[in-house]
Amino acid sequence: MAGDTTKKKIGIIGGGQLGKMMILEAKRLGFYVVTLDPEKSCPSHSISDEHIIADFNNHHAYVELAKKTDIITYEFEHIHAKVLEELENKGHLIYPSVKSLKIIQNKFTQKQELRDNGVPVPKFALVDSLEAIHRLGMQDKFGYPLMIKTTLGGYDGKGNALAVTKEDAEGAFILLGSGEHQLMAEEFIDFEREISIIACRGLDGSRVIYPVAENTHRNSILDTTIVPARLSPKIVDNATKIADKVMEVFEGVGTFCVEMFVTHDEEVLVNEVAPRPHNSGHYTIEGCFANQFENHIRAITGLPFGYVDLIKPTVMINLLGESDGAAQLEGLEDAYNDPGLHVHLYGKAMSKKWRKMGHFTVVDDTLDNALNRANKARALLKVTGK
Repeated sequence: MAGDTTKKKIGIIGGGQLGKMMILEAKRLGFYVVTLDPEKSCPSHSISDEHIIADFNNHHAYVELAKKTDIITYEFEHIHAKVLEELENKGHLIYPSVKSLKIIQNKFTQKQELRDNGVPVPKFALVDSLEAIHRLGMQDKFGYPLMIKTTLGGYDGKGNALAVTKEDAEGAFILLGSGEHQLMAEEFIDFEREISIIACRGLDGSRVIYPVAENTHRNSILDTTIVPARLSPKIVDNATKIADKVMEVFEGVGTFCVEMFVTHDEEVLVNEVAPRPHNSGHYTIEGCFANQFENHIRAITGLPFGYVDLIKPTVMINLLGESDGAAQLEGLEDAYNDPGLHVHLYGKAMSKKWRKMGHFTVVDDTLDNALNRANKARALLKVTGK
């Protein structure tokens, strides 16, 4: 399908760094962008053509966004799906589709959909009591350790608790609200590597799949992404096929991220799916011809995709807040003695410990060189609160 040049106004729900990076690509292509976000000083504010300052549960704000725009997309999934469904039923264009959003929003229904369509996932089940967790912890069921999750709203480790032993289960259950919220339990995967794949699907069903990224986390927050992933060709091929299958399952238009585990036995299991651009895809900005944000905008407007091949080995490292207070970046001048370093700051006024404040990338002819340069920059760059 050719791009519809009459649809020039894009609405984005969420004004964080992902929304900001979407806008940068949309503006380059001449689109008018309206952001919906409750924070006046959100990262997207300064580059939005319009900013609707309202809560993400404000029904009227969604209606206003729909009236002002031709297409609506979103930068995170914990939003008001019921209102979006009403708007979609009235003919408003929303990508990825509300159908896929509603399934993915709930981690349990997401896993069900994947499993029922033959996508490999860890064993999982709903739990509504401590006794239910104990039953799954028996060796003939899942066995300990168990990962306990809230089915709604979790991100960056929030909403997750690990029960290593039966004695830990009560603490995990209490931490997650003692059954106040719907919970699920998953078998704990003692993985060899965590990987992710960014994939995009167009209005005509065409798909492009980016290279496999290898990820490491600190405190359940993404720390480093390296591409290409240090995996055998067999595993890369398997993971890529699984990501393509996920795109087929959800039939969503736009950019998706498929997070996966690689086990010690070289099995690949899907952990979670995000119906949007993703932190682990930031490497594509410098590492690929067309980055995840550009191809997202191309997808939702019906434009053909850009190349997703890796130009050179790339390393991305997140800049996380190290203390609370007014945000201050330290070490930029020294770090920029490496002329190939790319620093991205998100424009967040306040630093909080572990908050994502920015990221940087290094591209080099070899992965070892890229990693060495990235680690030197890591030692110099810090975001603190003053």
